[in-house]
Amino acid sequence: MDLGMDETNIPQSEPMEVSQVQNKAGGFVWKVDDIQRLRRFLCFGSESGTYYSSPKELGLENAKVFLKLIKEGKGKDIVKVVRDFSVDGRTAKQDSIIFALALCARSEDTDTKAEAYKVLNEVCRIPTHLFAFVQQCEKLSKGTGWGRAHRRAVSSWYTQFSDKPKKLANHITKYRNRNGWTHKDLLRLSHMKTESDSLACIFKYIVKGIEATKETYENEKYDSEDVKDVLDYLCVVEMARISQDEQQLKGLIMSYQLVREHIPTNMLNSKVVWSALLVNMPMTAMIRNLSKMSSIGLLEKGSEEEKIIVDCLNNEMKLRQARIHPFNVLVALFTYSKGAGERGKLKWPVNLQVTKALDTAYHLSFKFVEPTNKRYCLAVDVSGSMCSPVLGTAAITCRDASAAMMMTTARTETNYEVVAFSQTLKKMDIRSEMQLQQVISEIKRFSMGGTDCAQPMLWAKKYKKEFDVFIVYTDCETWAGAVHPAEALRQYRKAMNIWDAKLIVCAMTSNGFTLADPEDPGMLDMSGFDSAAPNIMSNFILGKI
Repeated sequence: MDLGMDETNIPQSEPMEVSQVQNKAGGFVWKVDDIQRLRRFLCFGSESGTYYSSPKELGLENAKVFLKLIKEGKGKDIVKVVRDFSVDGRTAKQDSIIFALALCARSEDTDTKAEAYKVLNEVCRIPTHLFAFVQQCEKLSKGTGWGRAHRRAVSSWYTQFSDKPKKLANHITKYRNRNGWTHKDLLRLSHMKTESDSLACIFKYIVKGIEATKETYENEKYDSEDVKDVLDYLCVVEMARISQDEQQLKGLIMSYQLVREHIPTNMLNSKVVWSALLVNMPMTAMIRNLSKMSSIGLLEKGSEEEKIIVDCLNNEMKLRQARIHPFNVLVALFTYSKGAGERGKLKWPVNLQVTKALDTAYHLSFKFVEPTNKRYCLAVDVSGSMCSPVLGTAAITCRDASAAMMMTTARTETNYEVVAFSQTLKKMDIRSEMQLQQVISEIKRFSMGGTDCAQPMLWAKKYKKEFDVFIVYTDCETWAGAVHPAEALRQYRKAMNIWDAKLIVCAMTSNGFTLADPEDPGMLDMSGFDSAAPNIMSNFILGKI
């Protein structure tokens, strides 16, 4: 169809400016700057789900930006971004964040190193993170040993619990080892010392075991309540580790809030044990274990356990407190709905009430986005490349993730139109009251060719549609059109006299390139599917960023 293109249009197969580079699909795009690359790395990690680049290639490409920024004296800025991404829960996984922190900690720049160690306790909130950090540091340091700053930082991670020793006791018994490291290793290498009797009791347990710890601390010399509570807890944990009595385990779990990691592996097929664990199970752990609980027959229709899970997933306050990442909820929904794991080893009956509750939880997790009251054009890429998996997770594709993000805006705003595009464009009937699965089914009806991300703006210009914001969901490889998306937006602004019209490109894969013009304050690229995305979009649309 005639989109009204004039002779000055430059096809996407040719560069508009010398600063553009050719992507793997043959189109020309603006290359991301260093800070954008840093943020993309923190969002996507090793990017094993990338459609055009192998995980190893992308990981090596992105790692270089840290060294460059540090060399430019921006090490503190890197650490701040890393810390904010972790604390604000902007990423689905911590791997890339911990790698970045370790890279800064192993930097030759003194200020960068000091800043990295300063935020260690905020970023590495559980032993799993700490073990991963130590492992990454070992890989980066190439056997140079533990310096004083490194020893002090690791020691401070443990001593931060001096006023809450029982929390540390829980941590070290729940997460005993990861990546080939144990707490005993870390205590030895950090030259751990403490004046706290309760922490000393825990360290004795780590190094010598429960019997030696009891021999030392079961006497009048150590009669503080903290020491007694810690020792009692450690004894209970050891009792649970060897118990083969499900009723005994139920009692210990209920009385001492023990978790799955405290239970013998062979007892984790007991409905009695899982029923007890479920009572105080954190939100994230509950979502992660839905398949297991269903596989042993615990989540029967109308059961008390079903009610507990549904009530929890529908509880807005609990979702907020747990800081559940929407992507994790979505993956859980898709995985659980299949009734079988990716490798087929575990199978389970799907509880429809749990599935509905997961869908509710997804929408609740984005509920805190305030409406902008702007006019929206929501455009979803339906080209073949959108069927590739996101972030290496086989349970979800770029198309499905796009549907989820699109529905977030549709649920928040009242004035919007939805279109599907590739080389051409068609309107879609997407309503705010529709459920996510309905939206995905609607998208599946459209099957088109290559990708032309300029289509939404060209269509709106041709039919004189008034929009304040265009949001494009794509895998960020555009090549098939005669006009660049950035140029299409500029043409739209001029034709419609809406000079502040904005474009947000939500990229489902991070291949190192961007479609938006980085010099245009009205264009924004969103790389990643994170909990901060809707708020960032809202602030950008309102001119706050």
